[in-house]
Amino acid sequence: MVTGKVLEETYLKWLQYKENCVKMIGNEPLPQGLFCNRTFDRYACWPDTPAGFMVNISCPFYLPWYDKVSQGVVQRRCGSDGLWERDNDGQVWRDISQCQEEKEVTSQELWLKQLMENFRMLYTVGYSLSLFTLIMALIILLSFRKLHCTRNYIHANLFLSFILRAVAVIIKDTMLEQHWGREIVKQTDVSEMLSHKAALGCRIAQIMMQYCVLANHYWFFGQAIYLYSVLIASVFTDSSKYLLYIYLGWGTPLLFLVPWVVVKLLKENNECWAANENMSYWWILRLPVLLTSLINFLIFMKILMVIFSKLRASNQSQYPDYKLRLAKATLTLIPLFGIHEVIFIFATDEHATGILRYIKVFFTLFISSFQGFLVAVLYCFAHKEVQEELKRKLRSWRTEREIVCCGQ
Repeated sequence: MVTGKVLEETYLKWLQYKENCVKMIGNEPLPQGLFCNRTFDRYACWPDTPAGFMVNISCPFYLPWYDKVSQGVVQRRCGSDGLWERDNDGQVWRDISQCQEEKEVTSQELWLKQLMENFRMLYTVGYSLSLFTLIMALIILLSFRKLHCTRNYIHANLFLSFILRAVAVIIKDTMLEQHWGREIVKQTDVSEMLSHKAALGCRIAQIMMQYCVLANHYWFFGQAIYLYSVLIASVFTDSSKYLLYIYLGWGTPLLFLVPWVVVKLLKENNECWAANENMSYWWILRLPVLLTSLINFLIFMKILMVIFSKLRASNQSQYPDYKLRLAKATLTLIPLFGIHEVIFIFATDEHATGILRYIKVFFTLFISSFQGFLVAVLYCFAHKEVQEELKRKLRSWRTEREIVCCGQ
């Protein structure tokens, strides 16, 4: 599947090539004697050719790899009867070997395509698993009254942001596949594929995905602020401040998303908005993510120092045990704050090339897709308060069943 940008540019050049050919067919005078008629076979433009002669035409300029084959030619032979020669299948014969893309380049592109397909399969599995576990975790937090508190409300919003992000990614991929992945059989397929109406759906999906990604990061930020407030600053912890977290998590992303949409409409209104031709526009969305990640990292280090000092003070006689507890606290905080973002914070898309780019793409997709699953497990299913509430509810159900059974 070619990228939308390459397809669009190739199609526009093909239209220009076709237009030039139609003009030639209509304007060139007819030759004398027996000849094969001028024609356009949707690949190359063929002039009138005397019977029994081979005609050489330069490789069409609309080919994406034209720079590499500009010196090559495509050939046809005019038979002695004044008809274009045909092959064994009855199709008009032509030799396009000099205009084909190099096999080495093609094999590299196939390898890259297979790699990206594997990456896509990986994060699809990750987002699907995260989606299932997060929905279950959200239901649990909202179903039990004893779990209703500001801390768990913030957890629930974080879960919801993960859910929306997973759904948005899956929908976006589906829209892109429907838009660019279908087989091209006739010219109208390309026209429909490049139409504004066809692109509108996947652009909306792209906007929703970017909003959900931003909201996800800002709920990470809200989690960090809340935990910092509880352990250190003692601000924004009462229930009356919960609305501020709502504004931060769901409202702040709009401050960056709206300008990005406006810039895309005015400057880069191409395809499904999946490509970033001018990376400076992409910084409108990337900068707030990087800033929140850096702030989260600083908060993370501060909280880790507090935990370290408290554990050390209370466990002087059990040094190995407090080190294990500190490690557990560290591993628990990392997914909560999204600290993994800091790892590749300076390996930007503009500078990450070669193997570094593939490593970055792999870890980013892997961690981002499975992170929701990890968060749901750590902050719901593995939480003692949740486990006790589930056990209490299970005992209540068993008691009710026994009463019903005995009553019968």
